[in-house]
Amino acid sequence: MITTLHIKNIGIIDEININLNSGFNVLTGETGAGKTLIMDSIAILAGGRFSKEMIRRGEEYSYVELCFYLPNNPMSIDGNIIVSREIYANGRNLCKINGRLVTVNELKTFMEDKIDIHGQHENQTLFNTNFHIKLLDEFAGKEIIDIKKKYQENYQKVQEMKKEIERNYGDEKEKKRKLDLLTYQKKEIEMAHLRVEEENELDVKRKKISHAEKIAENLNIANQTIGEEALENIQIGIKSLEKIAQFSNEYETSYNTLQEIYYTMQELARDINNFKEDLEFDEEEKMETEERLDVIYSLKSKYGNSIEEILNYRDEIKEEIEKIENLEGYVHNLKIMVQEKEEQMREQCEILHQHREDAARKLENKINEELKDLEMKNACFLVQITETEDFTINGKEKIEFQIIPNIGEVAKALSRIASGGEISRIMLAIKKVLADVDEVPVLVFDEIDTGISGKAASRVAEKMKEIAKKHQVLCVTHLASIAAKGEHNYYIHKIEEKGSTKTKVETLKEEEIIKEIARIATGEITTIALEHARQLRINA
Repeated sequence: MITTLHIKNIGIIDEININLNSGFNVLTGETGAGKTLIMDSIAILAGGRFSKEMIRRGEEYSYVELCFYLPNNPMSIDGNIIVSREIYANGRNLCKINGRLVTVNELKTFMEDKIDIHGQHENQTLFNTNFHIKLLDEFAGKEIIDIKKKYQENYQKVQEMKKEIERNYGDEKEKKRKLDLLTYQKKEIEMAHLRVEEENELDVKRKKISHAEKIAENLNIANQTIGEEALENIQIGIKSLEKIAQFSNEYETSYNTLQEIYYTMQELARDINNFKEDLEFDEEEKMETEERLDVIYSLKSKYGNSIEEILNYRDEIKEEIEKIENLEGYVHNLKIMVQEKEEQMREQCEILHQHREDAARKLENKINEELKDLEMKNACFLVQITETEDFTINGKEKIEFQIIPNIGEVAKALSRIASGGEISRIMLAIKKVLADVDEVPVLVFDEIDTGISGKAASRVAEKMKEIAKKHQVLCVTHLASIAAKGEHNYYIHKIEEKGSTKTKVETLKEEEIIKEIARIATGEITTIALEHARQLRINA
């Protein structure tokens, strides 16, 4: 759930903090006070679009931040996750999750299963048949998840294989050109007879050749320093300590240490002599080293950043050459694999279809029950499943929600419903039915009660309150019957201060809630209006 919402410099909002609660949160207030701006701010945090015109006049940026309490989420810190978005007039956009910078797309992805925003504009999603299949599959739940995942894996593989078949290296002329190029590259790499460690070895050798004089001079000095004379002197010391080692552990330790030094220096002397012998290079060897390094650098500039990458590229083009030379057989094998995968997909589609048919009938029954409660007693909700000619990412069928508005009429697509009140109630019925399987913790309803009044409005309020038993619900409304059902009510109003207009938010106490319900119901707070408001509150 959202515990705190902080908004700064959006529209007429200067700066506000709203502490929200679990259950049914209702936001009311006069038109233009900033209620929708609050909903827009939540949408911005959900990765929605932002217009520079939304930045408060005279300010350089807008800032929105909210705190989620999601104790079971692995990203939470002490159960809390803080999400923020800062947008500047120059287009700069900073999104953060728990202080870590993320892109807008990353923010949108993160928020997808945290907040579901629905308003008059979102009614349009009900007209999208892709949205219908998504809702039906969500309702089907576990029955469909595994088989749909396996189907989609096969679908993606088939798409990749079909692209490979279509690519086919163009016509014969293009195929020959490609084959000639790859053959030349393969030959060039193979003729070089590269070894993975060769470049490092040659680099060391070149350094020795380049600094041979300096190396020889210092090796001679080192040889003289630890040569035969030094070793003879150490031997004298060893013999002297040997004579007294029996008198003290310290003398014995020194004797042993000096012996070790002697043996180490003997080895060093031999190594230095060997180094001197290895340092003898002729001009031809120097040229061969430079030429070999030039070959390696040339190949690196064409085929990779290292010898290992060059050799990997060689292996890749070997496979591609073989593929082109045996293209007919390769394509034939791909087509067989596509047929096998598509046969699997047909079987999976049959299973998907059966699950969807079962889910569709259950969804129809449940939504029709909800529509009766929402004063659409004569309406009949239908889920039409039509087989498609081609495979799609969701299977081999199209799902469309339809409605029979009144007895005696034919089924219509939802897009042909003229009444905004009807479409809002249908969406609410769907939300109510899916509330049990929907894991999104926060549902936001922005004035979906438009076009609804009387008994229907009261039913809408009841449905929202039922949804709020399992989700945190935020609702902006102009209806008294909905405000009366609120578990936590907030009054949004505007004030003039120092020549500018600002939005203020007040958390209402019970008597204040009664007055606000009266104001919404009649436009003024009278004794009769207050009595009516109290009755609405009691009934709620």
